[in-house]
Amino acid sequence: MMRAADEVSSGPPAYLEALGGLLVKPEHGSMTDAVTDALREAILSGILAPPAWLREDELAQALSVSRTPVREALRRLSDEGLTQRVVNRGTVVTPMTLDEILAVYAVRESLEGLAARTAAIRRPAGLVESLQEVHREMVEGAVDAKRMAELNLEFHRLIREAAGNPYLTRFLTQVEHAVRRFGQTTYASPGRSEDALAEHFGILEAIAAGDADLAESRAAEHMRHSREVRVKQMLAR
Repeated sequence: MMRAADEVSSGPPAYLEALGGLLVKPEHGSMTDAVTDALREAILSGILAPPAWLREDELAQALSVSRTPVREALRRLSDEGLTQRVVNRGTVVTPMTLDEILAVYAVRESLEGLAARTAAIRRPAGLVESLQEVHREMVEGAVDAKRMAELNLEFHRLIREAAGNPYLTRFLTQVEHAVRRFGQTTYASPGRSEDALAEHFGILEAIAAGDADLAESRAAEHMRHSREVRVKQMLAR
């Protein structure tokens, strides 16, 4: 891991230049919330990737804010597990271990299954059509792994929102944040795009038919397959 002293000697990291575009300064409300959102997105999108050291003065300058909201934002991100405070050294972006990734998938399998079950029962107006549209875009963009990953998150986001359970939405949002930190998408693996499209279509069919049991089982199976691909990716590195 890079030492804090090493980074000081080399000057501010180049990635800080990208931070300014992420901050949406609020007309009303908390600047701390805005800074937290910007730094969280920078970590989830890989702009601030492990093992980047996060220095209050550099971040404040990059975001054109005072150090106070930056300090509070780093504390919040630490509570979320995105950063870690190292005594006498500063704050570093937290890497994810294989054990943590497996833990995420264990939780995600159950939660995505519940979301699909509930969505199939509720089937709010427009849900099936929205899922069909995302699926169509995925089919058309199957050669672009990055775009596939973005649409995949949107597909699952639609389902969890359709479930209408604020607690489920909160937990799955945290899971989505963890998934975005994994790095390389599973869609970069040969054959995964085709398999995932078939799995998504199966989930979509079950929800459209109002078959809660089938929707749940297919969503859980989809997560198991994703986990298997992810583990193979990590072991191959």
